[in-house]
Amino acid sequence: MEDMFFKNWDGILRVVLMSLLAYVYLIIVLRVTGKRTLSKMNAFDFIVTVAFGSTLATIILSKDVTLAEGVVALTMLTLLQYIITWLSVRSKAVSELVKSEPRFLYYQGKFLEKALQEERVTQDEVLAAMRSSGISGLEQVEAVVLETSGSMSALKKQEGTAPTVLHNVKEA
Repeated sequence: MEDMFFKNWDGILRVVLMSLLAYVYLIIVLRVTGKRTLSKMNAFDFIVTVAFGSTLATIILSKDVTLAEGVVALTMLTLLQYIITWLSVRSKAVSELVKSEPRFLYYQGKFLEKALQEERVTQDEVLAAMRSSGISGLEQVEAVVLETSGSMSALKKQEGTAPTVLHNVKEA
């Protein structure tokens, strides 16, 4: 029973040392890989981030994993993410494989019920996105888009101009 709360100081010292070293290495890796690693995430980025966290926790807490093995695992995750993002910028097929596309939830005065159901979003959530964009009435809205990061963007109507930023948004 007492082993559950404290075994010895060696275990505590190991966790402190591994935490410090693995954390410093992870910060260096994230700084080297650039802003994209820390930006708003799509599903692919989220999975990689969860894998980083899981790997870091394993390095810190598992006596079966050496620091060198953990550093290699973190490096491999970073390298694989870099390769996939590099390929997705250069290949539409890879980009479509790892990223979802933005989608209309509200467009030209109508909630798109099929899109709302498929994306599991309620009208109340769309209205909240409108309010957070400073919109006070539906008549002011051209579109609400569910972005690849999972956030919603509300675009106000502009008199006399067509919104050119909507060309890549999936219709309902």
